[in-house]
Amino acid sequence: MGDDRARVHSVLKAEALFSARRAPLTASYNDRIRPLLDAIDRLQNLIDRLPTIVVMVDKTGKRTLAVVTKADKAPEGLLEKVTADDVNIGLGYVCVRNRNGGEKYEEARLEEAKLFDTHPLLCKIDKSIVGVPVLAQKLTQIQAAMMAKCLPEIVKKINDKLNANVAELKKLPKNLSSVEEAMAAFMQILCLAKESLRKIFLRGEFDEYPEEKNMHCKARLVEMLNQYSHELQYCAENDPRANFLLEELEVLEEAKGMWLPNFLPRTAFLTLLQRKLQSSTRRAASSLINKMKEKAMDRIMEFVEMEKLTDYTCNPEYMLEWNNLMSQQNIFMDAINDVLKPSNIVLQGIGEVDVGNLRHRKQQIQEAFYLKMRITAYWKIVLRRFVDSMALHLLFSVQNLVNNEMEKEIVGHLIGPNGSGSMERILEEAPPVAAKRDKLNRSIKLLRESAKVVAKIMDRIATDGEYSD
Repeated sequence: MGDDRARVHSVLKAEALFSARRAPLTASYNDRIRPLLDAIDRLQNLIDRLPTIVVMVDKTGKRTLAVVTKADKAPEGLLEKVTADDVNIGLGYVCVRNRNGGEKYEEARLEEAKLFDTHPLLCKIDKSIVGVPVLAQKLTQIQAAMMAKCLPEIVKKINDKLNANVAELKKLPKNLSSVEEAMAAFMQILCLAKESLRKIFLRGEFDEYPEEKNMHCKARLVEMLNQYSHELQYCAENDPRANFLLEELEVLEEAKGMWLPNFLPRTAFLTLLQRKLQSSTRRAASSLINKMKEKAMDRIMEFVEMEKLTDYTCNPEYMLEWNNLMSQQNIFMDAINDVLKPSNIVLQGIGEVDVGNLRHRKQQIQEAFYLKMRITAYWKIVLRRFVDSMALHLLFSVQNLVNNEMEKEIVGHLIGPNGSGSMERILEEAPPVAAKRDKLNRSIKLLRESAKVVAKIMDRIATDGEYSD
């Protein structure tokens, strides 16, 4: 037997475990015991040639199991060998009888039991170390001990993955099951959306979007209105120096009639005002077409049409501005009458103008100057009204949109005559979300089942010290 141990230093499972009609009684649950079983498989052909085989599990001997095969071929001195343990076999010996070629598994086990019960030498060996069933039990105990060290980590990984999947599933949108539930969820979303819009548009709060400046509505609206005002005031058509007094003289010529001297016809003023308003209409449309909706465009057109009806303002700044402009009339007339003076003069509120081409048209020059200063002072009031009216209209429109029109429009679209089936479509989950939900549910179910199986194995190992299916 000592010679046998010297020749074989590998791992073995008993002959019965390799029956062609049955799978091995043990299986690999992790990579740590796979080499053990692979070595056993490779040594199957040695069973017929060696009377005894030693199973070496480690060099220290603590996990060493010796298996004596073909005990019926060499029974002499076997009892002394397996009880002496002179080579520090930590897990002890197991003696087995090999199956003959024609025996079935059940027959071989019966003959083995009979051998160790009736043989005069073998019957003296303790029954706890004889037989293939005992060998199988010891091997499963070895395997269970290895598994017991790995199972807590496996349980932890299962629980971590399970918790992660459950958390991800909870983050998915709620799956609605009825039209009533969908309607309730829709109204809740609508209320939250309206409140968010009130904060952004009406109250100017931006705590929900502190870093997104495009969501700071009040500040952006002021910037838009300031830009709108700037574009109106400083566009080329509003330059008071361009064609200075020529347009006024032309209008006065066409507005001649039977008036008292120095009496300025009102039609001349209205004609000039309407011309400026027409150009302003084009500028307003161009400036706002990409920023405002159709209602805003209609509204500003109404502003323009109203301004065409009359030339009225109660703003005291109009008279103040007009008086300041008219106070320069003497300077202007001196430049017209004295050809020796430079033709370029600077008028406050107008800028530098060339009066050289006006000196030969002195007949209506004073009326033209009066008309120019009047329209210049009044036009500043008109531009301010445009901006102020637009600002008020925008704020009112936004408030009306958020508080009234948005809800009516959306609800009408969903449940109105043209909204047939809209609520039902809300119940249909988007394919990517549905696929992800199904995948998570299947994974969660499998992980929970796995956790139960592993827990059951751990309980059996803790209770019996072994595991069996």
